[in-house]
Amino acid sequence: MNGTKRLEKSYEVMFISSSDLSVTRDTYQRELNSRRVREIAESFDERVANEPKVSARDGRFYVFDGQHTMPARKLLNGGRDLPILCKVYTGLTEQDEAVLFAEQTGISAKVYPGSKIRALVFGGDPDAIAFVEATESAGLHLSFNQSRGLKHIGCVAAAYGEFMSAGADLYTEALRVIAAAWDGHKYSLRAETIQGVTEFIKLYHDEYNPKRLISRCRRYDPMHIYRRAKAAGDSLPAPQRYIFEVWNIYNGTSRANTLPLKF
Repeated sequence: MNGTKRLEKSYEVMFISSSDLSVTRDTYQRELNSRRVREIAESFDERVANEPKVSARDGRFYVFDGQHTMPARKLLNGGRDLPILCKVYTGLTEQDEAVLFAEQTGISAKVYPGSKIRALVFGGDPDAIAFVEATESAGLHLSFNQSRGLKHIGCVAAAYGEFMSAGADLYTEALRVIAAAWDGHKYSLRAETIQGVTEFIKLYHDEYNPKRLISRCRRYDPMHIYRRAKAAGDSLPAPQRYIFEVWNIYNGTSRANTLPLKF
């Protein structure tokens, strides 16, 4: 954060034509949301609007905060280019821009977890990079746009929280169990399942049998943990109710392999 604060001070305010402003979307930026642009334009007030944050790099101006307010201003100008007052930063690398984009705050559009982590990965954040590597070592991938698919995790924030809480080894172990049990089915990669299995493994790491857990999970629908936890309502707080469902699956009716309730 200290580096970010230093970078925040190194800017000057100047007018730049919208025709000269670029957005890099093939590395860390989000795709342009046309609906978001229209919503901003409907209630836009230049008197209270924030200036777009721009990086002057390689002879061009790259917008790293304000990519939706910029076209909203142009929309209100009848689709014609216009001068826009910007905060222009100098001396930033594209990686610096990515980190600032990920850490932006205020009334701008929310930086969704997938976009934020994607930006942190591009910016070289060691935890974010280790998170991606741990996920892929389990044969799975992260969907930074929050979409679900075969072997693709859309609940990036929940997965990242488990990675940071459990550590790379236990997080990877949990993903491997899930992937082996349900063959990477998209519904098995919901937040509830990832949290339940990871937290279960944290609690019972030295006691449970991974092969038994995989075999037992295979007997159930990929949505089982989610559905059972939802039906239980608030009888237990999350993630305890997800752990409880994994515990129930593991124990089944066996007495020889029963694990004690620890939560």
